[in-house]
Amino acid sequence: MRILATYNIKGGVGKTAAAVNLAFVAAEQGWRTLIWDLDPQGAASFYFRIRPKIKGGSSALIRRKRSLDEVVKGTDFQSLDLIPADFSYRNMDLELNDTKKPVKQLLRLMKPFSEEYDLLILDCAPSISLVSENVFHAADALLIPMIPTTLSLRTYEQLIKHMGKAGLNGLQRLPFFSMVDRRKRLHREFVRNLPRHYSEILGTDIPYASQVELMGLRREPVGAFAHASVPAEAYRRLWDEVKTRL
Repeated sequence: MRILATYNIKGGVGKTAAAVNLAFVAAEQGWRTLIWDLDPQGAASFYFRIRPKIKGGSSALIRRKRSLDEVVKGTDFQSLDLIPADFSYRNMDLELNDTKKPVKQLLRLMKPFSEEYDLLILDCAPSISLVSENVFHAADALLIPMIPTTLSLRTYEQLIKHMGKAGLNGLQRLPFFSMVDRRKRLHREFVRNLPRHYSEILGTDIPYASQVELMGLRREPVGAFAHASVPAEAYRRLWDEVKTRL
């Protein structure tokens, strides 16, 4: 099982949209896929029409009163399951801090899935926290959406520095441009020039598109209701590129 985390310190950059759409594409291609909505806001759960609620909350999971197997929900799509969010995840740091080896607890919870799924996608909250440290230790790669702006680049550089200080340079980073509006000169310049300085940036970018915004109304991935659209095709290309790196 490969573990891919969609992550960024900054919010509002298309992180959940990437998690949901890549999970859909992977499942469509036959990968047994599980997505864990780790964001207390529960956007991924919302997109898949699943109530963001876990009996006993994060405490029950961390303290082993409930296993992750018990809370997995099926989606409307074949080979694609979801572990829903819960508002109690906002306190997960506190629960993790009370355990032995607190940065490895989520990996311990996920290990039983290794024979059941080919791909586990972690949709993470935008923060640096004990939860994110767990994600860094569990994931094979971080998929990092970046809007092509100065602030987004600054946030990415902060992440690189943090990973270096934490001894996580071996964790693969897969940054890509998200919400790209090619009518804007700044966006075009960033997309053209930044890969010269950061060779790890993926070649596929996700356009700013109305179909992605419609996910909130349709409550399903773009590929499910607009299969031939530009963003749906972009997510398929992005997944093909991610597969070669994993």
